[in-house]
Amino acid sequence: MKVTFLGATKTVTGSNFLVEGAGKKFLVDCGMYQGSAADEFENEAPFLFNVDEIDFMLLTHAHIDHSGRIPKLYNEGYRNDVIATKATCDLCSIMLPDSGHIQEMEAEWKNRKRERKGEEPVPPIYTAEDAAKSLEIFKPVQYNEIVDIDENIKARFNDAGHMLGSSIIEVWITENGETKKIVFTGDLGNNDIPLLSPPTMISDADYLVMESTYGNRLHIRNDDKAEVFLNIVYETLEKGGTVVIPSFAVGRTQEILYELNRIKDKKDDEEFSKKYQKLMSVPVYVDSPLAISATEVFKENMNLFNEETQAIINEGDNPLEFNGLKFTRTAEESKALNESEESSIIISASGMCEVGRIKHHLKHHLWDPNSTILFVGYQAPGTLGRKLVDGEKKVKIFGEEIAVNARIEYIEGYSGHADQEWLMNFVYSFTTPPKHIFLVHGEPEGQIVLKQKLEENTNIPITIPDYGETYEIGEKIEMIGKTENKARERYLRLEVLERMNTLKEELEDMSTIVKEEYLEKDNTDADIIKIKERLKELEAQIVKIVENQ
Repeated sequence: MKVTFLGATKTVTGSNFLVEGAGKKFLVDCGMYQGSAADEFENEAPFLFNVDEIDFMLLTHAHIDHSGRIPKLYNEGYRNDVIATKATCDLCSIMLPDSGHIQEMEAEWKNRKRERKGEEPVPPIYTAEDAAKSLEIFKPVQYNEIVDIDENIKARFNDAGHMLGSSIIEVWITENGETKKIVFTGDLGNNDIPLLSPPTMISDADYLVMESTYGNRLHIRNDDKAEVFLNIVYETLEKGGTVVIPSFAVGRTQEILYELNRIKDKKDDEEFSKKYQKLMSVPVYVDSPLAISATEVFKENMNLFNEETQAIINEGDNPLEFNGLKFTRTAEESKALNESEESSIIISASGMCEVGRIKHHLKHHLWDPNSTILFVGYQAPGTLGRKLVDGEKKVKIFGEEIAVNARIEYIEGYSGHADQEWLMNFVYSFTTPPKHIFLVHGEPEGQIVLKQKLEENTNIPITIPDYGETYEIGEKIEMIGKTENKARERYLRLEVLERMNTLKEELEDMSTIVKEEYLEKDNTDADIIKIKERLKELEAQIVKIVENQ
């Protein structure tokens, strides 16, 4: 058996693994890269395998960093099965066309710039129509069902507790009369996610490919985060501000709706009641067509909810509905939110603030000291969301520089990923522990911490693979090759050129701002000296680059 790691290596996006065994080649996930420009260029690059040789694919869940390049795979001729849970198939039916629409919009934006430069237009990676066509190859299965791929390969999907339909996949491969089991965790859920059951504990495995997003961090527990959430919202509404929640359309949005609906049952005291009544007195808008459609999918798959939620449903209380909840479907309704002066709560995708309606809401509220931007999910390096969480005071949105005066908060406990404690507990839960663990889907710092902790406490050897590495999986774990990605090198060079063009545009903007805001107005000598010193610092940095220092 061989495994080649073609994504989510020392990063948290682009999940893609090629497995070879028992005469077959198959993929586990085929996700898009999200975050930095260099990573996103990877989405356009050719696959590092022959698409015609792939016999089937196993999909852990619907998030775009795990499923987003399936339409590209389809466009290149792949017509074999994509096997996933029914809920994952349902969610992909809305998420992949939405992703295709985003690719079209981004290509249109790039082509406007290219046209001005006299360059040829570039096509989108795939269109919404391409994504819709790719759905024909999806094959839904149920949790705990043994799927016989052929006489030598079988698989089972177990609840990963990360999002609706997410799976830990067990794969049994028989070669030369010997059966080996490899487990892919996909994304493991936080143990106390609203609505969902905790991750399934797996009894045995020979080899484990495990995510490590929060390998060096612990989450606050569920009871704490509910109260923190209420306090932040209450304090903002008391000032007459608006709470903007950049939320992943699928998963976090539905969990926040659940939390808002159930928070009233957390405590029974006067102060808490006052805050809750304040929260319930303002409208809560879900401003994302995808989130609205996903919420409908959640309603259609309520049999997958945890026991507590099922009991609530049986009592006649839909945990995804409450008074004051409003859905904005059209662009006109979305724009109207930013024209209103009333306080409100706006939940809008995307969760990392890179695309979608959230950018319009940030443009209208980031400068307002009375408002709050409340993050409830992981922010990848390079994204606008990460910049805000890291404390940047000015950001560019749609080419306009916006001052960050709003309160910025991050409640990590809403993360859909297991923290270090639960990643460790997942490994501890094996009755027969794996012989070897591969850590993927994590940033290097967190992976190193988790690797050391696992090796100290379990004595299981750990590998953190690099991009393109192929490992022979047997009695010995041996790296037998590394695929060179010439396309990635080319795209890295293109990214440098793209950044140069962006810098040129920003320098032109800066020149205009300095003239209009400093030189043509009655600023003091101290103000002029300050800007002069900053320009000298910038000049020094440019000289260093030119002289390759």
